Amino acid sequence: MGELMSTAERFGHREHVRLTWLAVRRCGTARAVELISDGIQKTARYAGVPQKYNATVSRAWVELTAYHMTEAPGEDFDELVRRNPGLLDKRLLTRFYSSRALASPAARTGWVEPDIKAFPFTLPQGQGV
Repeated sequence: MGELMSTAERFGHREHVRLTWLAVRRCGTARAVELISDGIQKTARYAGVPQKYNATVSRAWVELTAYHMTEAPGEDFDELVRRNPGLLDKRLLTRFYSSRALASPAARTGWVEPDIKAFPFTLPQGQGV
């Protein structure tokens, strides 16, 4: 069990962003939203904290990562985060969302539009999680 926990502790924010980058690269944005959201939801349930899953947060990270990937499609992960260091900032979403909006029941279960500042791109209509 100790080995599992030490592995989990090393899987921090950078690793989550890298996993998101891989999912977008291999499957496209829409499928990556599904894969990442499903994985986080299952992990939260397994850890006994299903209430920690937030559909808006999961989708927003995938969408932001995918957007920055389109700016330089051939680059590797290290180049992506060197060019976009904000992706490594856990608090990046606070530039777009108030904590109240992200903590809302609507954000936990579905998509909520940013309430502070719009994303630098337009999300496709009807794309749900």
